[in-house]
Amino acid sequence: MELQSSSSSPPAKNGPPTKPAAAGRSSNRRRSRLCVWSSAVVAAVLVIVIIAVILSQTVFKPRRPVTTVNDVSLKDLDVSLNVGGLSVDVNVTVGVDLTVKNPNKVGFRYGNSTAVLSYRGEQVGEAEIPGGEISAGETEAMNLTLAIMADRLLKRSEVYSDIVAGDLPMNAYTRIPGRVSVLGIFKFHVVSITSCDFVVAVSNRTVSDQRCTYKTKL
Repeated sequence: MELQSSSSSPPAKNGPPTKPAAAGRSSNRRRSRLCVWSSAVVAAVLVIVIIAVILSQTVFKPRRPVTTVNDVSLKDLDVSLNVGGLSVDVNVTVGVDLTVKNPNKVGFRYGNSTAVLSYRGEQVGEAEIPGGEISAGETEAMNLTLAIMADRLLKRSEVYSDIVAGDLPMNAYTRIPGRVSVLGIFKFHVVSITSCDFVVAVSNRTVSDQRCTYKTKL
Protein backbone atom coordinates (compact mmCIF):
# COMPACT_ATOMS: atom_id res chain seq x y z
CA MET A 1 0.00 0.00 0.00
CA GLU A 2 1.35 3.47 -0.85
CA LEU A 3 1.29 6.03 1.93
CA GLN A 4 0.63 9.61 0.99
CA SER A 5 2.13 12.30 3.30
CA SER A 6 0.05 15.37 3.90
CA SER A 7 1.70 18.80 3.59
CA SER A 8 1.80 20.99 6.74
CA SER A 9 1.83 24.79 6.98
CA PRO A 10 5.13 26.47 8.00
CA PRO A 11 5.46 27.16 11.71
CA ALA A 12 4.44 30.61 12.93
CA LYS A 13 7.33 32.95 13.82
CA ASN A 14 7.54 33.95 17.47
CA GLY A 15 8.42 37.63 18.38
CA PRO A 16 6.96 40.92 19.59
CA PRO A 17 4.28 42.48 17.50
CA THR A 18 5.47 45.35 15.39
CA LYS A 19 4.20 48.86 16.22
CA PRO A 20 2.17 50.66 13.69
CA ALA A 21 4.08 53.35 11.84
CA ALA A 22 1.59 56.00 12.94
CA ALA A 23 2.31 55.36 16.63
CA GLY A 24 6.04 55.74 16.06
CA ARG A 25 5.59 59.06 14.32
CA SER A 26 3.39 60.35 17.20
CA SER A 27 6.04 59.43 19.79
CA ASN A 28 8.73 61.23 17.78
CA ARG A 29 6.59 64.35 17.61
CA ARG A 30 6.09 64.32 21.40
CA ARG A 31 9.82 64.01 22.00
CA SER A 32 10.47 66.82 19.55
CA ARG A 33 7.96 69.11 21.28
CA LEU A 34 9.49 68.30 24.69
CA CYS A 35 12.98 69.17 23.41
CA VAL A 36 11.74 72.47 21.98
CA TRP A 37 9.93 73.35 25.21
CA SER A 38 12.97 72.50 27.37
CA SER A 39 15.26 74.54 25.13
CA ALA A 40 12.89 77.51 25.33
CA VAL A 41 12.81 77.35 29.15
CA VAL A 42 16.61 77.15 29.38
CA ALA A 43 17.00 80.06 26.96
CA ALA A 44 14.49 82.18 28.93
CA VAL A 45 16.31 81.50 32.21
CA LEU A 46 19.65 82.41 30.65
CA VAL A 47 18.22 85.67 29.28
CA ILE A 48 16.81 86.59 32.71
CA VAL A 49 20.14 85.84 34.41
CA ILE A 50 22.08 87.87 31.83
CA ILE A 51 19.71 90.84 32.20
CA ALA A 52 19.94 90.65 36.01
CA VAL A 53 23.75 90.62 35.87
CA ILE A 54 23.82 93.58 33.48
CA LEU A 55 21.42 95.60 35.68
CA SER A 56 23.38 94.76 38.82
CA GLN A 57 26.54 96.17 37.22
CA THR A 58 24.97 99.24 35.61
CA VAL A 59 21.70 100.77 36.82
CA PHE A 60 21.69 98.92 40.16
CA LYS A 61 25.45 98.80 40.67
CA PRO A 62 26.05 99.05 44.44
CA ARG A 63 27.55 102.31 45.68
CA ARG A 64 29.13 103.11 49.02
CA PRO A 65 26.91 104.85 51.60
CA VAL A 66 28.38 108.20 52.60
CA THR A 67 28.69 108.95 56.33
CA THR A 68 29.37 112.55 57.30
CA VAL A 69 29.92 114.00 60.77
CA ASN A 70 28.28 117.41 60.73
CA ASP A 71 29.04 118.46 64.28
CA VAL A 72 30.68 117.33 67.51
CA SER A 73 29.45 119.33 70.47
CA LEU A 74 29.93 119.41 74.21
CA LYS A 75 26.61 118.85 75.99
CA ASP A 76 27.87 118.68 79.54
CA LEU A 77 31.19 119.17 81.36
CA ASP A 78 31.77 119.05 85.10
CA VAL A 79 35.33 119.14 86.40
CA SER A 80 36.58 119.35 89.97
CA LEU A 81 40.25 119.32 90.89
CA ASN A 82 41.80 118.38 94.19
CA VAL A 83 45.14 120.09 93.82
CA GLY A 84 46.52 118.87 97.13
CA GLY A 85 45.68 115.24 96.44
CA LEU A 86 46.34 115.51 92.72
CA SER A 87 42.94 113.98 91.96
CA VAL A 88 40.18 114.94 89.59
CA ASP A 89 36.50 114.24 89.05
CA VAL A 90 35.23 114.58 85.49
CA ASN A 91 31.83 114.19 83.85
CA VAL A 92 31.71 114.76 80.11
CA THR A 93 28.84 114.26 77.65
CA VAL A 94 29.52 114.66 73.93
CA GLY A 95 26.96 114.98 71.15
CA VAL A 96 27.77 113.70 67.66
CA ASP A 97 25.50 114.67 64.79
CA LEU A 98 26.07 112.65 61.65
CA THR A 99 24.23 111.77 58.44
CA VAL A 100 24.29 108.63 56.32
CA LYS A 101 23.43 109.05 52.65
CA ASN A 102 22.37 106.08 50.51
CA PRO A 103 23.26 106.81 46.85
CA ASN A 104 21.93 103.44 45.63
CA LYS A 105 18.82 102.76 43.55
CA VAL A 106 17.69 100.33 46.24
CA GLY A 107 17.42 100.50 50.02
CA PHE A 108 20.41 100.17 52.34
CA ARG A 109 19.66 98.02 55.40
CA TYR A 110 22.05 98.34 58.33
CA GLY A 111 22.28 96.39 61.57
CA ASN A 112 22.69 97.39 65.19
CA SER A 113 26.03 98.99 65.94
CA THR A 114 27.83 101.06 68.56
CA ALA A 115 29.48 104.47 68.61
CA VAL A 116 32.59 104.57 70.81
CA LEU A 117 34.16 107.51 72.65
CA SER A 118 37.87 107.18 73.46
CA TYR A 119 40.48 109.14 75.39
CA ARG A 120 44.08 108.53 74.36
CA GLY A 121 43.17 105.11 72.95
CA GLU A 122 41.14 104.06 76.03
CA GLN A 123 37.41 103.45 75.46
CA VAL A 124 35.59 105.65 77.98
CA GLY A 125 32.05 105.79 76.59
CA GLU A 126 29.66 104.35 74.04
CA ALA A 127 26.19 104.76 72.54
CA GLU A 128 23.97 102.24 70.77
CA ILE A 129 23.00 102.81 67.13
CA PRO A 130 19.80 100.85 66.40
CA GLY A 131 19.52 99.14 63.02
CA GLY A 132 17.23 100.39 60.28
CA GLU A 133 16.90 100.98 56.55
CA ILE A 134 17.60 104.01 54.38
CA SER A 135 15.53 104.25 51.22
CA ALA A 136 17.09 104.71 47.78
CA GLY A 137 18.67 108.14 47.40
CA GLU A 138 17.71 109.22 50.92
CA THR A 139 19.82 110.69 53.74
CA GLU A 140 19.24 109.79 57.37
CA ALA A 141 20.34 111.90 60.32
CA MET A 142 21.67 110.30 63.51
CA ASN A 143 22.10 112.28 66.70
CA LEU A 144 24.27 110.38 69.18
CA THR A 145 24.95 111.19 72.83
CA LEU A 146 28.16 109.77 74.30
CA ALA A 147 28.65 110.04 78.06
CA ILE A 148 32.05 109.36 79.56
CA MET A 149 32.37 106.57 82.11
CA ALA A 150 34.40 108.39 84.75
CA ASP A 151 35.95 105.24 86.23
CA ARG A 152 37.45 104.33 82.86
CA LEU A 153 38.65 107.86 82.18
CA LEU A 154 40.39 108.16 85.54
CA LYS A 155 42.43 105.03 84.84
CA ARG A 156 44.67 107.15 82.64
CA SER A 157 47.32 109.06 84.55
CA GLU A 158 47.36 111.82 81.91
CA VAL A 159 43.86 113.05 82.82
CA TYR A 160 45.01 115.35 85.60
CA SER A 161 47.73 117.04 83.55
CA ASP A 162 45.45 117.37 80.49
CA ILE A 163 42.73 119.08 82.53
CA VAL A 164 45.25 121.41 84.16
CA ALA A 165 46.53 122.24 80.66
CA GLY A 166 42.93 122.86 79.60
CA ASP A 167 42.55 120.31 76.77
CA LEU A 168 41.18 116.75 76.69
CA PRO A 169 42.00 114.92 73.44
CA MET A 170 39.09 112.65 72.47
CA ASN A 171 37.98 110.42 69.59
CA ALA A 172 34.50 109.41 68.43
CA TYR A 173 34.32 106.25 66.30
CA THR A 174 31.32 104.79 64.51
CA ARG A 175 31.09 101.62 62.46
CA ILE A 176 27.82 100.96 60.60
CA PRO A 177 27.57 97.55 58.87
CA GLY A 178 24.83 96.87 56.34
CA ARG A 179 23.95 95.42 52.98
CA VAL A 180 22.47 96.39 49.63
CA SER A 181 20.19 93.85 47.93
CA VAL A 182 19.92 94.17 44.13
CA LEU A 183 16.81 92.64 42.54
CA GLY A 184 16.51 90.39 45.56
CA ILE A 185 19.26 88.20 44.09
CA PHE A 186 22.62 89.91 44.55
CA LYS A 187 23.51 90.99 48.09
CA PHE A 188 26.49 93.23 48.76
CA HIS A 189 27.80 93.77 52.30
CA VAL A 190 28.92 97.29 53.17
CA VAL A 191 30.65 98.75 56.23
CA SER A 192 30.81 102.51 56.73
CA ILE A 193 33.42 103.73 59.24
CA THR A 194 33.90 107.21 60.68
CA SER A 195 36.62 108.35 63.08
CA CYS A 196 36.74 111.91 64.47
CA ASP A 197 39.55 113.32 66.63
CA PHE A 198 38.72 116.45 68.61
CA VAL A 199 39.74 118.38 71.70
CA VAL A 200 37.48 119.29 74.60
CA ALA A 201 38.54 122.76 75.77
CA VAL A 202 37.97 122.76 79.52
CA SER A 203 38.26 126.51 80.00
CA ASN A 204 35.53 127.63 77.60
CA ARG A 205 33.62 124.31 77.42
CA THR A 206 33.84 123.93 73.65
CA VAL A 207 35.05 121.41 71.08
CA SER A 208 37.95 122.36 68.82
CA ASP A 209 40.42 120.88 66.33
CA GLN A 210 37.86 118.49 64.91
CA ARG A 211 39.35 116.19 62.24
CA CYS A 212 37.35 113.33 60.74
CA THR A 213 38.31 110.48 58.45
CA TYR A 214 35.91 108.26 56.53
CA LYS A 215 36.26 104.77 55.17
CA THR A 216 33.82 102.41 53.45
CA LYS A 217 34.32 98.72 52.71
CA LEU A 218 32.25 97.22 49.89
